[in-house]
Amino acid sequence: MEIKIYYQDTDCGGVVYYANYLTYFERARTEFLRSSGADISELMERGILFVVRRAEIDYISPACYGETIVVDVKAGKLTGASVELFYEIKEKVSLRPVVKGSTLLVCVGRDMKPSRMPPEMRKLKNEF
Repeated sequence: MEIKIYYQDTDCGGVVYYANYLTYFERARTEFLRSSGADISELMERGILFVVRRAEIDYISPACYGETIVVDVKAGKLTGASVELFYEIKEKVSLRPVVKGSTLLVCVGRDMKPSRMPPEMRKLKNEF
């Protein structure tokens, strides 16, 4: 997924504000899941929700105002109620590494108690 860096994404020095990478992870994760057959909106309507239990980010080099970054997502370990996703962000033109990270998503019901992964998510195991 490509993301253009706008001024609103940056600090006063024109460098992407560190917390915005979590937003970029979220956008790319949503698109990744949808392209894999797991539409978050449809799952929500069925009472299937996902919460982030853990997020890790390694900052490698700064992304700056005016650049375009590419966010790649891959599925990792999948259990009965959780899935780990890995992210890699690079600057589009130079392919300079910017950020690497991961999130652990837990499947929950509307009551926020852990729930079994729906069949759509179990397919992710075959994506990596």
